[in-house]
Amino acid sequence: MIDRFQWSGKWISPEEKIEPEVRKGAGYLRKTFTISSKEDLLKGKTPCLLATAHGLYEVHLNGKRVGDALLTPGCDEYNKRLQYQCYDVTSLLKEGENTICVTLGDGWYRGCNGIDGVRNLFGDDLSFLGEISLFEDGTQGESVLITDSSWEASMEGPITLTDLELGEDYDAGKEGFDAESSLWHPATEMDFSYEVLVPEETVPVRAKETFEGKLISVPNGEIVFDFGQNIAGYTSFVIKNAKAGQKIKIVHGETLDENGNFTIANFQPGDRNVSGGIKQEINYICKDGENVYHPLFSMFGFRYAKVELEGGLKPEEISISSVAVYSDMGETAEFSCGVEEVNQLFSNSVWSMKGNFCDIPTDCPTRERAGWTGDAGVFVRTGTYLMNSFSVYEKWLANVRFNQHKDGKMAYINPTNGKPGKIAEMFSASVGWGDAGVIVPWEVYQKTGDETVLRDNYDMMKRWVDFLSNRAGKSKIKNRFGKNPYRKYIIDTGMDYGEWCEPGTNVMETMKAAFANGQPEVATAYFAYSSGLLSKVAEILGKKEDAKTYKSISEKATEAYRYLQVKDGHIETKRQCELVRPLAFHLLSEEDENRAAEDLNQMIVENGYHLNTGFLSTPFLCQVLCEHGYVDTAYRLLLQRECPGWLYAVTKGATTIWETWDGIREDGTVHDSLNHYSYGAVSGFLISGVCGINYTFDKVEIRPYVHPDLGYAKAAYDSPKGRIVSQWRYENNHFTYHIEIPEGLTAVVELPEKEAVELGAGVYDFA
Repeated sequence: MIDRFQWSGKWISPEEKIEPEVRKGAGYLRKTFTISSKEDLLKGKTPCLLATAHGLYEVHLNGKRVGDALLTPGCDEYNKRLQYQCYDVTSLLKEGENTICVTLGDGWYRGCNGIDGVRNLFGDDLSFLGEISLFEDGTQGESVLITDSSWEASMEGPITLTDLELGEDYDAGKEGFDAESSLWHPATEMDFSYEVLVPEETVPVRAKETFEGKLISVPNGEIVFDFGQNIAGYTSFVIKNAKAGQKIKIVHGETLDENGNFTIANFQPGDRNVSGGIKQEINYICKDGENVYHPLFSMFGFRYAKVELEGGLKPEEISISSVAVYSDMGETAEFSCGVEEVNQLFSNSVWSMKGNFCDIPTDCPTRERAGWTGDAGVFVRTGTYLMNSFSVYEKWLANVRFNQHKDGKMAYINPTNGKPGKIAEMFSASVGWGDAGVIVPWEVYQKTGDETVLRDNYDMMKRWVDFLSNRAGKSKIKNRFGKNPYRKYIIDTGMDYGEWCEPGTNVMETMKAAFANGQPEVATAYFAYSSGLLSKVAEILGKKEDAKTYKSISEKATEAYRYLQVKDGHIETKRQCELVRPLAFHLLSEEDENRAAEDLNQMIVENGYHLNTGFLSTPFLCQVLCEHGYVDTAYRLLLQRECPGWLYAVTKGATTIWETWDGIREDGTVHDSLNHYSYGAVSGFLISGVCGINYTFDKVEIRPYVHPDLGYAKAAYDSPKGRIVSQWRYENNHFTYHIEIPEGLTAVVELPEKEAVELGAGVYDFA
């Protein structure tokens, strides 16, 4: 990739007039240029196309597509950061006349975004910047082609609506528009800066798995196809013998309703009159003969497609499939065991990650499509096990840095996907969410050992913890913590989301209580935790004074937490989260920690082995139980088939992780997103707890927590240093173990009831 390109090309737009309130289709640009002698031109040099856009772009050179990435230039805080891509076009250029064609769509830049369907977030233009330049040993040379007003432009092509969220309207009868000179005009040169442009720094988004649609019968008689897997992507169809003017409408949804009919109601905003709703539609007008189609700049969250036909088309004439679209991250973890529902749970976690890692980590591919900090923070440890996602997290973190407030608060959605207001400002202070700015870089570093991610984000991390320091000790209730000697380190001001989606609670009532009284338990815990992580980061980066300062803050916030929460050796609470959190963050003395674990275990037993944790503490629940000897309870939670429990969704046919525990209720009614990876963080426990693979760049520990109820369990992790395998099996009332350690690694292996041993590279079996 070119480190910093010196642009000669001009920003150009296919639009003669910008009309912000008018929805237009795709824009088209083209240019014919001549190469007299390809051999003389190149002379050992590499011709590269550098390209970016306001909106999304796809380029064809001499009738062949340039590259295979989708949704370029990607999702960013465009006014502050816009990526460009570099393509080697040596094989596509030819001697004589060459033709380059560009198609542009609204994308994240000016299309509908988020739950409110806000448009024109970053601008109201549709523009392209590109040039073909020669490079030799990475040095930029002469330009073969640049974008300028000599290019031709049109807005009259077959894509008459192009929107990531709403969908695409396509009139195949207009496909010959490029031959009509009257439909073309000179491109408009635009006056935009080059200062925000940066080379692409992450893996591209690509089309991945394909699933064939199966026509199913539904009670209301609608034409519905089931693809068998909930994905983020698009549908592709073929019609062999269509007639011009026949119409197809495809609506994409995640599930069937309580009556067995197609629905999209579960992911609609509360007031559809505000945004028009999340449509996820394709509207296609056929041409004569064979029609082969998929949308260019739209993607949806769906398992099912409802098809409406006009003009005599029949469903049996359509061959339709779904195509998954996500960042090109290789899968790096495998898991299987003797309980098929648990295997499906693991698969669901992987698919929810795929469905929500489209250039950035998002919360769901239907309703919001937002880069929530909280979601990223609770899932990152699992996410870096499941897939090679480091570059996606690092690209997202760049946007988090850009959106940090001057006072250190963290925007809770990055990049921007809605109009900020007072509520956004208020919740930008939320712990758990803002702490992702510390947790995500730390977890990426833990797997890679690359200090770059710490250096890049250090100032952001420090400003966030300093913001928490400024919140601390300013209680909204006079003398509330008067007897606590560390009260200056307690936080109960501001607004925190807290234990979001906690079973048995009302979200709005929780918010009202938080607004009135704060949430000192969760806020102080995260203050102690993040300041402790920051101290470690400072030490790694050689910032000795900072390391001392933030270690002291963490220690005092920890003491404040203990004084606040622990009474007579116990934490008096009816909420599991208030026991999980201090155990996960190691905020208690050893004696109090053991009692908290005992109390947590008892609370779960009395709750019929059901969890009642929410967003922030669920990822840690099974792990902290196992670490304190309550392995049986952890497994009974893992295997819980009633709601709330991880396997409840599996029993309802889920192929992804749901946003809430009861996304489909016992009566079949559906609500909220059905593709939301956060609770899939339990798959990290399957790898590091059940099979015991605990990897950081500088050490590997294999410490499995085994249980006969699974029969067997096997996990493999393709770490940056090689493939690690841990497997156990229960047969004839005893366990056997199989472990594989790659070259260059030494592992500390601790099997149940055995002393820890250090093992070098090799394959090992134990009885």
